[in-house]
Amino acid sequence: MRILSVESSCDETAVAVVEDGRKVLSDAISSQVELHKIYGGVVPEIASRKHIEAIYALADEALQKANITRKDIDAVAVTYAPGLIGAVLVGVNFAKAAAYSLGVPLIPVHHIRGHIAANYLAYPELEPPFLCLVVSGGHTLIVDVKDYTNMEILGGTRDDAAGESFDKVARVLGMPYPGGAALDKMAQAGDETKYDLPIPKAGENPLDFSFSGLKTAALNLIHHAEQVGEELDVPSLCASFSAAVSKMLVPRTMQALSMTGYKKLAVAGGVAANSRIRADFLAETQKVGAQLFVPPLSLCGDNGAMIGAQGYYEFLAGNTAGQELNAYATKSLEGERL
Repeated sequence: MRILSVESSCDETAVAVVEDGRKVLSDAISSQVELHKIYGGVVPEIASRKHIEAIYALADEALQKANITRKDIDAVAVTYAPGLIGAVLVGVNFAKAAAYSLGVPLIPVHHIRGHIAANYLAYPELEPPFLCLVVSGGHTLIVDVKDYTNMEILGGTRDDAAGESFDKVARVLGMPYPGGAALDKMAQAGDETKYDLPIPKAGENPLDFSFSGLKTAALNLIHHAEQVGEELDVPSLCASFSAAVSKMLVPRTMQALSMTGYKKLAVAGGVAANSRIRADFLAETQKVGAQLFVPPLSLCGDNGAMIGAQGYYEFLAGNTAGQELNAYATKSLEGERL
């Protein structure tokens, strides 16, 4: 089954062709990073307009790279939630038109489910059940993936997401957008023990996260150094901040893994590209004899292929939609039914 899949939830326009949920035939992506860099973050209205400008040409490019024609497409999958509402609407409306004109099923895909499914593309042997930590600019969730379309959130952030915290600290340090990658690179030359940063507890649920206190502590440290004219060891602050985030993510996730009894742990989302977090999870899973699945860097960020991967399993579960499909800025990944 060949699925034309569309992703436009933030600042990446992506159209891919995926076969049977596991094989990427093509993945065409138009990035807006350089455009939004001058603003220090994504401007929703600009992002939406750029999606409109790019999406039709990307669809043609995806078909060409896959060496197929429109008549070879069996279904169209699209991110319908969550995300910047104007951006998501562009993808949804394009996908509805494409599915209608081609006479094929329309498959709505939750963006976070797509991130989880990126691991299916990287690891053909991976099958549910398993535990997945989703860490991105807007989301931090521990998910029990009981089946391809049956998932339960075990823990999540009470405030800021891990990725948003990385980006905010990087921006205040004067690093270019997106800041997470730049901060990770800078941290390689730092001493993580130089700055003492807090590891907050989120509340009653031991699997929940809270990053606002950590982010505020780092920002206060930076501003204080500026005010008193103190030289800041930027690489060491980056290393200390990365270590603090990892010390929140890794123990809670490993606790959830123990609670479920699973021996398979996946990590997904843009923050999964962070070298410190990847290394810490590898070390901890090896200690308990668990398998670790982390996508290659190309599949950590937003892409169309992950939507096609999850779209295949949503189709098998009967989760299709008609022309009434709408876009949503927020929506839980649990119990998706339209």
